Amino acid sequence: MIIINTGPGKGKTTAAMGTGLRAVGAGLRVLMLQFIKGSWHYGELDAVEKFGQQFVMRQLGRGFVKVGAEKPDPEDVRMVEAAWDQAKEEISSGRWDMVILDEINYAISYHMLDAEAVAAYLRTKPEAVHVILTGRNAHPALVELADTVTEMREVKHAYQKGIQAQRGIEY
Repeated sequence: MIIINTGPGKGKTTAAMGTGLRAVGAGLRVLMLQFIKGSWHYGELDAVEKFGQQFVMRQLGRGFVKVGAEKPDPEDVRMVEAAWDQAKEEISSGRWDMVILDEINYAISYHMLDAEAVAAYLRTKPEAVHVILTGRNAHPALVELADTVTEMREVKHAYQKGIQAQRGIEY
């Protein structure tokens, strides 16, 4: 299956990890590649270490990237392209039953990665490998291709009350 967790609400990565946890419980091998994250230490890094080679997570970015009026830093683009090359290799390797492409939708929406190229590859991926794509602004070509798409919608958030990010909740 191809699954997308998108939308402006909280929980896209968390939902993908929950699916990965369920997969490990069913005896599947899971790889999570984080396209943007890389400079912060998140609680999920410590959690998946406990699963050994059943659930592996790799941070492949430098952290938050600058976007908007200016173009992304060429180094961030290079790192995203390298992450995508690694993703294709791992999906095709036969080593994993599920590959989570965390924040790949951001990389695509920031024009660091071509959505049509991602869709073209995913059409040819091994049928037995489940792929989950996370991040806001999922590209329409990927939404069309996916078997399941969930859009997270923010109803309210603790930040609105001035509550700062909480260890174990946001990181």
